[in-house]
Amino acid sequence: MGEGRRPETVAVEDSPAPRSEITLKELSSWSQATLALIAVGFVLYAAREIMLPVVAAFVVGAMLGPAARRLDALHVPRALSALLLVAGLTLIIALVILLIFPHVSELTAGLPGMIGSLKEKLHVFDGLVAAWRRLAVMMGEPDKGAGALPFPGISWVSPTVSVVVPTLTGFLFFLVMLLLFISEWPNLRRGLVMTFASRDSRLTVLKILNEIESSLGNYLLIVAMINLTVGALTGVLCALTKMPNAIGFGALAATLNFIPIVGPMAMFVVLLVVGLVAEPTFVWGLVPAAGFLLLITVEGQFLTPTIIGRRLELNALAVLLSLAFWTWLWGPMGAFLSSPILMVALILKQRLYVDEDG
Repeated sequence: MGEGRRPETVAVEDSPAPRSEITLKELSSWSQATLALIAVGFVLYAAREIMLPVVAAFVVGAMLGPAARRLDALHVPRALSALLLVAGLTLIIALVILLIFPHVSELTAGLPGMIGSLKEKLHVFDGLVAAWRRLAVMMGEPDKGAGALPFPGISWVSPTVSVVVPTLTGFLFFLVMLLLFISEWPNLRRGLVMTFASRDSRLTVLKILNEIESSLGNYLLIVAMINLTVGALTGVLCALTKMPNAIGFGALAATLNFIPIVGPMAMFVVLLVVGLVAEPTFVWGLVPAAGFLLLITVEGQFLTPTIIGRRLELNALAVLLSLAFWTWLWGPMGAFLSSPILMVALILKQRLYVDEDG
């Protein structure tokens, strides 16, 4: 009986050792991965002026990869294809600006009269403002006296210039990087594949690159169709409410909707301000912004997550977390890049994990 119990005792005593060793290895691996992610995040944040245009050029260039390959099939030189694609992208952005700029000029020319009209419409809040001032006096703040609501002066000019100039510089750098990336991508692709010695590794890298290009191309196509629909519906809404330059506002809505959350919020503010200024009554001035808010809520909460989640196999929670992180790290452009970067990360994880298992 005593001899029969020894193997069980040995098995019980020996089993914890491998578990402890495996746990320590896993803990060490996770710690190293966490430290590496923190270091990468710090580098991406500290060097965002350089990294953001480079990463954006890679993502947009991969999105335009299928179009470049179709031009290659038509025997168009790769350099000319890159020039045509970058010129087309720049032309679309310029067209949106041209559609909006005339109305901005009209608003600027009639700004004094519009401010007076807006002040009259805001008199509906006089009772609320007076109650707020009485509450402030009761809490010990000095009474600044009655008067109209304050309006901003020209103090915004200097901060605006300090923001616009680096933005334009970064955009030009992005266009140059995008042009170089598209024109040199076949050579870069070949170099990445040939870096690895074994045939299996080369095949894995080739599959990863092909899947990245295909997924990002499909993402651009789906998002572009959704945003064009949003822009068209916004233009119809503006036309029905007799807003000026309905086509321009539709184009602006379609363009800004490429930037998740930040873009629709900016468009809502634009429609709210212009509606209050241009419409005859305060309540009617709220209608365009309210209609756009309803439209963008349906699109952002139901339509886009459903389509992108089913067609591109992205988890809604992962999309939201990626959006929050990249928006915090790189601002509006990071919001635009959040879903494509998530797709690239998931492709790398899936392909490398499957190959390691194989």
